[in-house]
Parts: sequence; C-alpha cells; structure tokens
Amino acid sequence: MGVSRGVNKVILIGNVGKDPEIKHLDNGMVIANIRLATSEMYRNKNNEKVTNTEWHHVVLFKNQAEVAEKYVKKGDPLYIEGRIRTRSWEDKEGNKRYTTEIIGNNMQMLGGGKKSDDTSVSQGNEVTESEGATEIPDDEDDLPF
Repeated sequence: MGVSRGVNKVILIGNVGKDPEIKHLDNGMVIANIRLATSEMYRNKNNEKVTNTEWHHVVLFKNQAEVAEKYVKKGDPLYIEGRIRTRSWEDKEGNKRYTTEIIGNNMQMLGGGKKSDDTSVSQGNEVTESEGATEIPDDEDDLPF
C-alpha cells in the first residue's frame, strides 16, 4: 500500500462581518483578512427557532485580496473555497498563541453588490488564486482576528 493523501477543502457561503482588513507588504503582496459569518437555523425540542452562527477568519492573497479591497464590504454575501490552516506565534508576553484560518483560493461575490461610486459589480464575480506560496508573516501580534 502507498502513502495515503489527505483532503483539506473548505466551502463557505456567508456574510462579511466587517470591512476587510488589508495589508500591503513591502514586496508588493496584498493580503486581505475577512471575518465571515455562517449561520444555521434549527428548531430545538421546544419547537423554538435557534440560530447558530460560526465566525471564520478568511485570508486572501494577491489578486483576490485586491478585489476584496475594492469591492467587499461589511454585510456582503461571499462564497469562499479554500483550505484550513492552523498556525502558531508568540505574543508580546511570550505566550504561544494559535489561530485557525481559511486560506481562500476561490472567492465569488454573491448578490451583485455595488462599489462606492455606484458602479455595479457583476453578480457571481469570481477570482481564483493559483496555488503557490501564500504565507502570512509571523509578526502579527494582533491575532487571532
């Protein structure tokens, strides 16, 4: 038997919790950090509606980050495909901290949002990032979000 390979794939459809945080690195790389909320509704044993919201930290790079910077705003619905990554860093007090994030490699803007100058963004606007080196600098002390 050969070595088994794993699958690390995430698909999310949710709403942006706040405007994306954009970083422009000295080497020209653009990184967008997005808080995405996904919600599920169900009825409990008393037949009451219950909403469970999960918050996801999504990281976009390069072209996707540039699109997010220009067009994505708080409340916008997004489709994200990517992979889960957990990483660690040391905070200012020397404590080891961890964060789990979604590294997005496919983003689609849903719902036909608008730019600030009222120019329409086409519905289903898709940006796909080719696989490559997409590492976040380890100097982010303000993590996890």
